[in-house]
Amino acid sequence: MTVLELPRRISPGKALQDGFTLAWRGVLKIRKNPEQLADVTLQPILFLLMFGYLFGGAIAGSTSAYLQVLVPGLMVQNTVFASMATGTSLNTDVTKGVFDRFRSMPIARSAPLIGAVVSDVVRYAVALAVLLVAGTVMGYRLHTDPGSLVVGVALMLLAGLCFCWIAVFVGMLMRSPGAVQGVMVAVMMPITFGSNVFVPSDTMPGWLRAWSDISPVSLLTEAMRGLLNGGPVAGPLLGALAWMAGIVAVFFPLAMRAYRRRVA
Repeated sequence: MTVLELPRRISPGKALQDGFTLAWRGVLKIRKNPEQLADVTLQPILFLLMFGYLFGGAIAGSTSAYLQVLVPGLMVQNTVFASMATGTSLNTDVTKGVFDRFRSMPIARSAPLIGAVVSDVVRYAVALAVLLVAGTVMGYRLHTDPGSLVVGVALMLLAGLCFCWIAVFVGMLMRSPGAVQGVMVAVMMPITFGSNVFVPSDTMPGWLRAWSDISPVSLLTEAMRGLLNGGPVAGPLLGALAWMAGIVAVFFPLAMRAYRRRVA
C-alpha cells in the first residue's frame, strides 16, 4: 500500500496559489448566497440618506453641498465597516469545523486566511459601487477626472485589505461569531466617527481633534476628497499608507499566531 506524504514546507508561491484558490471559493459562496452582500448594499444607502438629508443643511448649508464632502468620507467608513465581516466569516468557518478539513489538505496553513481576505475585495467593490451610484442620484458630482476616481477606488480596496487583518485577529480570538461582531463594532465605531468623515476636525474638542488629525480614517478621507473633489493628496495619502503598512505589520503576524493556536 502506497502512502502519500504531504510536503512539510510549502513555497511562498504555492501558498499564494492556495490562497487565491480559496479566495475563489469565497467568491462562489457569495454567488450562491447573495444575501451576504446585504450589509454592503443597504448600509451605504442608509448612511447616505440619513446623514445627507438629516445633517446636510446644519453642517454645510445644503444637502448638495454636504454630499461633496460626505460621499468620499463614506467611501472610507463603509470600506472599514465592510472589513469587519472577514473576522465573523472566519470565526463561523472555524466553529463549524471547516478549517479541520483544510488542515487535512496539502495546502499552506496561511491559505484559508489569505483566501478569506482576498475574496472580501468583492464586498468592498460592491459597497463602493452602491455608494457612488446612490450619491450620484442624490446630487454628488466628481470634480476631478475618471483616472483619479480609479485611483481612489484602488486605494479603498487596499485599505479594506489592510484593515481586515484586525478583524481576522479578533475572529481567531473570540469563541463565537456574535462576539467577533460585538468587539469589532466597539473598536471601529469610535475610530470612524472620531474622524473628519462627517464634520471638520476643527469643530471638535482639542483632545479629539488631536486624534482626528492623525487618524487613519481622517487621512484616508482627506486623500479621497483630494482625489475626487480636488485638493491636496500627497500628504494625507502618505500618512494613510504609513498607517496601513503599520496595521498589516502588527496584525498580520498576530492573526497568523492566533490562527495557528486556534486550529492546532
